[in-house]
Amino acid sequence: MKNIVILGSNFAGFTAALRLARKLKRKRDEFKITVVSPSRDFLYVPSLIWVPFGRRKINDIKFDLRPLFIKNNIEFIQKAAERVDPDNNVVILPDNEKLKYDYLVVATGVKMNFDIIKGLRPEDNMIQNIVIPKLANKTLNAFEELVKDPGPVIVGATQSASCMGAAYEYLFNMDKELRTRKVRDKVTLYWITPEPYLGNFGIDGMPGGEGMLKMFMKLYNIKWIVDASIETIEEDKIILKSGEVLPYKMAMLMPPFEGADVMKRSKKLVDAKGFVETNAAYQSIYYDNVFAAGLAVKVAPPFEIKNTPFGVPKTGYPSDVTGKIVAENIFRLITGKKKMVEKEWGRIPALCVMDAGRKEVYLVANHLFKPRQFAIMLPNIFNDFGKVLLEKYFLWKNRHGYAWLP
Repeated sequence: MKNIVILGSNFAGFTAALRLARKLKRKRDEFKITVVSPSRDFLYVPSLIWVPFGRRKINDIKFDLRPLFIKNNIEFIQKAAERVDPDNNVVILPDNEKLKYDYLVVATGVKMNFDIIKGLRPEDNMIQNIVIPKLANKTLNAFEELVKDPGPVIVGATQSASCMGAAYEYLFNMDKELRTRKVRDKVTLYWITPEPYLGNFGIDGMPGGEGMLKMFMKLYNIKWIVDASIETIEEDKIILKSGEVLPYKMAMLMPPFEGADVMKRSKKLVDAKGFVETNAAYQSIYYDNVFAAGLAVKVAPPFEIKNTPFGVPKTGYPSDVTGKIVAENIFRLITGKKKMVEKEWGRIPALCVMDAGRKEVYLVANHLFKPRQFAIMLPNIFNDFGKVLLEKYFLWKNRHGYAWLP
């Protein structure tokens, strides 16, 4: 029996596991699929932006994966893998337990680099974050304290960060909730970003994007600073390398992402930041039986960065797409087909609904990166129905194991 091991169980890993299980249904006696992950839950990460304002609780946006894996004959190991030994086709688990594989899928997501600036770490209790559940809940508590005692708020991303989109969404939700709580007039709201202009998003922008974001900032009375690089973080102020000093009562900053610890310890597969280096089929450029999907994939910026460094966004949709591509390519190798599916990260369509505080903006393009033949940003100023519908659809699809759906 041949073993397919998948590291990670969220968007990319979950999709790859379910797709492979469906494709190999008639070969269950020949192949075993094993998912290794420290979490037993699927988490709909995009909705974490709503947790700090009480619009969602963590339990609203997650579900237990194990019954679905059992139903699809997928073994699940709830452990954090230590490292990968690709020369011997082995995943090392805690206590030096070894898991052999014939094919490996790396879908381990990312780790936040809080060490880029002193004072950014959660244990410093100065800067908030929303990317993982416990930090989103901590940000909820900080927001409630802010409402009781309002003051300046800073929202944004540090130099080298790549997840500006979620920070923009948090910013606009912050503005909306402060207005709902009737304290917005007591809060000076700052947006700081390493982007060279508003709405770059790490994809070199969209037509009309900069103008639209400027309009939102002016409409909501938000002060903004682009090409921002942080020098130091203190208890009540952030000092930029330009020398500008920004006071704050509460701040939320997105740090840079790095590869997960397991991959940073697997140096033969990754670059210096712990991301897996792949070709356009998401196959390791070093080992033919190793694939990567989602946030674990190395993606280089498609343009020159002249001043403050920033990265490329990796969101749920490309993670879902690359999970499907990896599953298809492993299936092709298994069935003796030589031609694999190829789609570079930047050639994946850009399909995103950006929350703008009970409003939303649709970002649609035929390619994530330029050149594009079609690209448009459409605002919906009346509600955020599309953002909510997308959440409901993904949770419904994944709860039922319909990983083959778009």
